[in-house]
Amino acid sequence: MSSVLGQQPAPPAAPPRASAPRRRTRVLALPEARWALASLALFLFALPVYLAGGPSWLSGTLFVATYITGGWEPGWEGLKALKDKTLDVDLLMVVAALGAAAIGQVLDGALLIVIFATSGALEAVATARTADSVRGLLDLAPTTATRLLPSGGEERVPADSLGVGDTILVRPGERIGADGQVIDGASDVDQATITGEPLPVPKQAGDEVFAGTVNGTGALRVRVERDPSDSVIARIVKMVEEASETKAPTQLFIEKIEQRYSIGMVIATLAVFAIPLAFGDELSSALLRAMTFMIVASPCAVVLSTMPPLLSAIANAGRHGVLAKSAVVMERLGQVDTVALDKTGTLTEGTPRVTDVHPVPASGLDGDALLALAAAAEHSSEHPLARAVVAAARERGLTLTKATGFTSEPGAGVTATVSGRTVQVGSPTRLATTGDAATGNLVQAVEDKGRTAVLVLRDGAPVGVLGISDRLRPNAKATVAALTTLTGRTPVLLTGDNERTVRHLATEVGITDVRAGLLPQDKVAAVRGWEAEGRKVLVVGDGVNDAPALAAAHTGIAMGKAGSDLALETADAVVIRDELTTIPAVVDLSRRARRLVVQNLVIAGIFITVLVAWDLIGTLPLPLAVAGHEGSTVIVGLNGLRLLRERAWTNPARQSTA
Repeated sequence: MSSVLGQQPAPPAAPPRASAPRRRTRVLALPEARWALASLALFLFALPVYLAGGPSWLSGTLFVATYITGGWEPGWEGLKALKDKTLDVDLLMVVAALGAAAIGQVLDGALLIVIFATSGALEAVATARTADSVRGLLDLAPTTATRLLPSGGEERVPADSLGVGDTILVRPGERIGADGQVIDGASDVDQATITGEPLPVPKQAGDEVFAGTVNGTGALRVRVERDPSDSVIARIVKMVEEASETKAPTQLFIEKIEQRYSIGMVIATLAVFAIPLAFGDELSSALLRAMTFMIVASPCAVVLSTMPPLLSAIANAGRHGVLAKSAVVMERLGQVDTVALDKTGTLTEGTPRVTDVHPVPASGLDGDALLALAAAAEHSSEHPLARAVVAAARERGLTLTKATGFTSEPGAGVTATVSGRTVQVGSPTRLATTGDAATGNLVQAVEDKGRTAVLVLRDGAPVGVLGISDRLRPNAKATVAALTTLTGRTPVLLTGDNERTVRHLATEVGITDVRAGLLPQDKVAAVRGWEAEGRKVLVVGDGVNDAPALAAAHTGIAMGKAGSDLALETADAVVIRDELTTIPAVVDLSRRARRLVVQNLVIAGIFITVLVAWDLIGTLPLPLAVAGHEGSTVIVGLNGLRLLRERAWTNPARQSTA
């Protein structure tokens, strides 16, 4: 190895897992949030004054201020849309609020303004959070890199100035500055940000590495093979941005017809006012009839037909550990017919654990003695596999002998002296052994189960084999079965992990369609392929590498505990406690919420039809119009609130295991 590679600083205690740092926009930095907060505060000041019969000038002034602070921005946007010959619901809501105030319903109009302004603020916050996460992802790629000069020296240069063909030096613990190929050195590289693999991957000459991944304890020389602007991490950023921009926002059911309904209501209101007036009716009478018509024909009950069931479902899901970010998300969850699951950190816990302990029969060791020997040698190592071995020994309450002379070779394993004997623990393919067929059979048996085999040598002779694997989450199999029942299709496994490991795990949980060894763009391509077939895809993942697929999918759910910032912000919903069984449960809850929406629309439609017919054919008294309109609103609202009950949360996955 060259002198440059030999001049290495001491490795860090533990190379950090790659994750995007938080760079959040403050909520009150958003103008929508400030105006909504001001409108809410003014409304809360006005409400007790109004209800207590206080001075009308005071409550009136406060209500006017509420209308202005909460309504000017949506009103202005609505006017701009009107200029483009589009009747925006923002403008109609402001007009409806002003109309309510004009006939004395000042409180109702102010409440409508506050709710509408708050909704706009929440949407602005969600948009800003996603933008923050995408910007934060750029910090995964280092800003500088060490470029090796033809003269044998080195220089620190901006990473974005690297060109194809340059050679860079990556020291232990550093992030790799560019996509390229290792030309010298050996190390373990944490590629979780790109592939989602739970364990660092051994790298040596000829292997590919990616910008933004974390080097382990060895030093690497890497030849740059992609321009920094075309690196995998840069493409992830681009894919998330493109998917977020091009994914058409799904509108709630009533919003799909709002344009026609709104135009029709405006035209009808003008006609109800103008036609009687043209035939000699008095101005006050015609105006009263038109205002009554506008009240009974307004879509308040229709809008409430949609929101209470979905908001109740959101609240119920939140109590059970699932955060749906909006009513639109809750509606979309019930539409999915295809589910794509990530492996590491989603179906599995994302933490390697010792699953097999096999002493070689001739070694004279039992399982505990073998594990204690391996853990004693691994105790000083910070490699995830080493930590898994030490954790397993501690779980069994084993006493670890102090080891001396510890050394570590990247990609091979560790060597230490334990009780005067030389102990080596590492990869069966990298440790030079004189093992017999029995040892080879133990290694093969462990690897056939889809686990990582670790060989233990004592004084050069094999004494045992350990199997290490990322453990499945509880109820993973039941969750897959429940999702299959709900959607009519078995979920698909999309992962960057190796096929051999993935196949065994997929068989264990009942998944037959496995796509392994995928980069982020491959996952996006799979999702878009299904979407092109007319499917509505739900993607469940946790890592930065899953974010583009989460953004491209019809709906995305992130696992919350270990999920990356970008995945949590990009996803439409978050499983806060990482309970897999809540995924089919929230899909089922969404479908029942959608059924309640249909019921409410029927109820609201009947009320509107009857009241409008009464007003047009006969004379509908204004108090009765208000009572009928508000009554229908109360009925559909209470019907939607049924999903707040505890028994509304059913868990298909847990029921299947009962």
